[in-house]
Amino acid sequence: MGKKRLEDAIKQIEQPVKVVYRCFELDPHAKRDNDKSIYEALAAKYGMSLDQARANTQNMVQMAKAEGLDFQMDTLVLTNTFDAHRLTMYAKSKGKMYEMADRLLRAYYTESKHIGDHNTLLELAGEVGLDHNEVANMLTGNDMSEEVRSDEDMSRRYGISGVPFFLINQKYALTGAQGTDVFVSALQQVLEQDGPFKK
Repeated sequence: MGKKRLEDAIKQIEQPVKVVYRCFELDPHAKRDNDKSIYEALAAKYGMSLDQARANTQNMVQMAKAEGLDFQMDTLVLTNTFDAHRLTMYAKSKGKMYEMADRLLRAYYTESKHIGDHNTLLELAGEVGLDHNEVANMLTGNDMSEEVRSDEDMSRRYGISGVPFFLINQKYALTGAQGTDVFVSALQQVLEQDGPFKK
């Protein structure tokens, strides 16, 4: 949702902006195969009832709907996302970072796909034009692990503890589900202060 709002804001300011996705795991210790629902996980994490977790999540679903996004939280498959992050970094090395990130997010939030499963990741990688054998070899080994860990180390240095988090020109930060107008205002302010965005 934050990604969509940022993209809408960039269209409005009519200036070239380079967006780079970074790796951040909300739960690095999550199991690859998890039988908990998102509601059970949220209730356990935040000490709330299942009804409260459901209500909070439905608020997010409605906000996403207003942005043209279809979040299917009832059937969302919780998993460890480390390999999905590795795949995104691999896609970045092939010039396909944006396509891969978009495909993974849609698969997770809308299509209820298991994005911790290697067969699912191979399928999604193929859909954005990545080589099946190369991706299979990457997932089987440890390729791109250092790149993911490097991003995560950077987030710790910046004190980032949650997502969405947006860092503009490596010094201006926006956190949480900000509205498109907030992004437009922030981007315009940065342009006025710093000039054109760094490439």
